[in-house]
This record gives sequence, C-alpha cells and structure tokens, in this order.
Amino acid sequence: MPNPDLQKTLSAWESLENTIGVPHNEKDYQKLVSFLDKLIDEVGEDETHPLASLMEVVGVLIEDYENKNVKELALKF
Repeated sequence: MPNPDLQKTLSAWESLENTIGVPHNEKDYQKLVSFLDKLIDEVGEDETHPLASLMEVVGVLIEDYENKNVKELALKF
C-alpha cells in the first residue's frame, strides 16, 4: 500500500516539476531565478509565510548552480 504522505507529495510535485528542479544549464537556471523573483515578491521578508521555506530551497538550488557554473561569482568568495 502506498504511503499517503508520498502520494500527496507526488500529486503536488506533478504540478511543480516543470518549475522547480536542479538547474543543469543556463535555461534551467534562468527559469529558477525568475521563479525566485516571483517568490520574493510574494513572500518578502515574512519568515512565517507558507512559501518562505520554498523560497529558501529555490535559493539554495540557485546558489549551488552559481557556485559550480558562474566563475565571476565564485572568484568573489
């Protein structure tokens, strides 16, 4: 019998999988940056907002891509 929490996650993921994911190229990266911009507009600095943790996750995905692929940013740190 499937796990009910996993089933809920699968249902939600199907609608998000084209928006959120590990970026593997510039196009994926730009799409994720655009999505983060929209999240920032919605969430702002409200750490209690229901989308605040999603904003953090998307930020981590972007940061990881930049650290691996954007040499200008990597040199600054």
